[in-house]
Amino acid sequence: MQEILITGAGSGFGEGTALGLAQKGHNVIAAVQTWPQVTAMREKAGSLDLKTLKVEKLDLLDPYDVAHILKLKFDILVNNAGIGEGGPMSEIPVELVRKNFETNVFSALDFTQRVVRNWVAAGIHGKIVFVSSAVGLLTVPPIPAYAASKHAVQSIAEAMYEELKPFGIQVQTINPGPYLTGFNETVVEAGLRWLNDDVNFIKRDAFKKVVDSLLGVPEGRLDPKDMIAKMVEVIPLREGKFLNIFPPETEDWVKSYQQQLYDRTI
Repeated sequence: MQEILITGAGSGFGEGTALGLAQKGHNVIAAVQTWPQVTAMREKAGSLDLKTLKVEKLDLLDPYDVAHILKLKFDILVNNAGIGEGGPMSEIPVELVRKNFETNVFSALDFTQRVVRNWVAAGIHGKIVFVSSAVGLLTVPPIPAYAASKHAVQSIAEAMYEELKPFGIQVQTINPGPYLTGFNETVVEAGLRWLNDDVNFIKRDAFKKVVDSLLGVPEGRLDPKDMIAKMVEVIPLREGKFLNIFPPETEDWVKSYQQQLYDRTI
């Protein structure tokens, strides 16, 4: 069985995947951001009698948390931690975009580099899984800043895929579609906290209409259990695809969107 570290395991896909992998018998380190999440996750693991699941605190922006986690042994790193900022890219405050990139891109890159350095030194042929998103491959109007950060994650993963091959370290991405974990909804709500009709030229009602057209329909509210099951399947494997877009309908959407870019005119 694998030794798997999952960041951002305090909620959503991270929590469900950590529990699912432990139920399969894998040794899992569920790294969560806050101490209340540590307590809650430990209680959940205890109630399920998951003896192979260990819960640790990891705020990627806390150097003491990072130093502690880097002392632990694992051979699969799942970069799942992330935050989202919503609202029109033409007007979103740049400090919010910077904050989004700090967590989703820079802290994840820094942590991954440190892990990789340790693996190379120890001769460990590990595996890195970046939990990106379908919006790492396309951009949707309500959450372009988040999408931009995930585009950056995709590029980082593509670069590391080639760079780390000679060291026996594998890299892949998992790109979930629009699942109803609550994350997308909170990202949109984050945009509404600063979007002001007295200040911004893109109005709140116009923004809400775009949101409803994407997240207010069944196709935008998929059951996260399906995605979690897919992640539990893909993460431990040492053979598989680099790009894992799920469900298949989302992969079709991504391919269609990218083809349309070639035909787009101004």
